[in-house]
Amino acid sequence: MDMTTVGDTGLLEALQHEVAVFARRAEQTRLGGVGQVRNSMDRAAYLLLNRLDKEGPMGVKALAASMGIDSSTVTRQVAPLVDTGLVKRTSHPEDGRAVVLQLSPRGQSRLDEVRTSRRQLMAELTHDWAPEEREVFCALLTRFNGALSARQATGGMPAPESDPAS
Repeated sequence: MDMTTVGDTGLLEALQHEVAVFARRAEQTRLGGVGQVRNSMDRAAYLLLNRLDKEGPMGVKALAASMGIDSSTVTRQVAPLVDTGLVKRTSHPEDGRAVVLQLSPRGQSRLDEVRTSRRQLMAELTHDWAPEEREVFCALLTRFNGALSARQATGGMPAPESDPAS
């Protein structure tokens, strides 16, 4: 079903182009922050650590489901985080056979450093924006990401296994 009208075509063309440019630039810079922390944590690690921080300890399947990616992808992406001491594997308190992943104190500290650096980058990139412009941009980007996530969840497009959402 084509949801565009003749008047929308130019605007939608410009929008898709800007999204493509944004994706390329975001990947090139990894929007990694500023200072010594710049580009020091890849997107997958950041999103996994952030999710564990926000939602607390959980198993691989729950983590995968909450991020909209495959369990094998989470297992592969979390392995280096365990190896470097950013994530701890522990036994589930109610079922000792099950493994629970949780942010380690070192992981929390590292995540805090990266968040601070990335907030600074966002401040620099939008330094000449009015606070209302930042709020509107954030709201629209959140809405856009939500629409992408919903489309993936309903099978409208495949979820890329190597790209953890949210």
